Amino acid sequence: MSSENPSQSPEQQLRKPRVAVVFGGRSSEHAISVVTAGAVLRSIDRTKYDVLPIGITTDGRWALTADDPERMAIADRTLPSVEQIAESTEGGIVLSVDPGNREVVYSEPGSVPKALGEVDVVFPVLHGPYGEDGTLQGLLELSGVPYVGAGVLASAVGQDKEYMKRVFTSFGLPVGPYVVIRPREWEQGPDGGTAGKGAAAREKIVDFAAEHGWPLFVKPARAGSSIGITKVDDISGLDEAIAEAQRHDPKILVEALLRGREIECGVLEFEDGPRASVPAEIPPVTAHDFYDFEAKYIDSAAGLVPAPLTEEQTAEVRRLAVDAFEAASCEGLVRADFFLTEDGEFVINEINTMPGFTPISMYPRMWQESGVGYAELVDRLIEAALRRPTGLR
Repeated sequence: MSSENPSQSPEQQLRKPRVAVVFGGRSSEHAISVVTAGAVLRSIDRTKYDVLPIGITTDGRWALTADDPERMAIADRTLPSVEQIAESTEGGIVLSVDPGNREVVYSEPGSVPKALGEVDVVFPVLHGPYGEDGTLQGLLELSGVPYVGAGVLASAVGQDKEYMKRVFTSFGLPVGPYVVIRPREWEQGPDGGTAGKGAAAREKIVDFAAEHGWPLFVKPARAGSSIGITKVDDISGLDEAIAEAQRHDPKILVEALLRGREIECGVLEFEDGPRASVPAEIPPVTAHDFYDFEAKYIDSAAGLVPAPLTEEQTAEVRRLAVDAFEAASCEGLVRADFFLTEDGEFVINEINTMPGFTPISMYPRMWQESGVGYAELVDRLIEAALRRPTGLR
């Protein structure tokens, strides 16, 4: 593969492409993004690329950070942050929105701004709102800077579980039962005023439970990493679960329990189009009610790679994963999560357009088993981004 891009200037083609790894961010998945960035920085081929790590703090400041992956790992159950590795508590990075200028500038109060050179491609490893949801992708489109992963539309669809399910349904992909509670519904009473607020929304959920049964899963509509999700066994736990979900997103999603096996599959963009990895299975987590944040990242629950499926089941889930990738107009990569129900049918739960890249994450593990190692995976994603233009495509 060649990193030469015909749209680059002669000066750009004479030097190594510069990759800006952007991580952290304002979402509740800040720490996992930092961990992911550490793994990516550790694996980028430095003989092939120049690397510029840019962290976004929890309050939204773009900071120049240390290129030190060891400080970006979870240590003694303590999560890392951009603030811990930022070069300055006040300095900030500015990326031009002029498509003709890819120069990155660093400035501190009272100092002359310092040019850090041009960026050829951005590798955004942000998870959740303000990064994975199309907002950063829109900024990069305005700036004319190529970037790894899904574009604006696919990123937004992949972040909002309600519209993700609506898109999948329109393409004939199987989804499980769900109901959405919007912020205004929770604030309104039965008569549309504020008296008895939440009563109508609560009744909506109870009616849903009457049809599909307890337990239910209450989750933020636009969050990931299993943050803010509560398994609710009966109506007594409903208000607390809603409050927990709304700490992360004012819009919530309530899903019925699907009894079966949890199956995941990775999709990666190759030169000839998207391909699916071998699937993995998330076995029941005995120490947790479900595969929640602590099970994923703190207690390191192990998935089975490859999943113990029949040849027919493996072929079917791989087909569905690519179909989901195409339905949402994804680019670069996706992890598609499914349930294999007790009656033998696959139901898609969700996709992640920027899945976790931590050392224990399922996406790189599935591709490792499929013959694409971590370093090659990172390189393929960068190469795909360099081949792809910004703008309408």
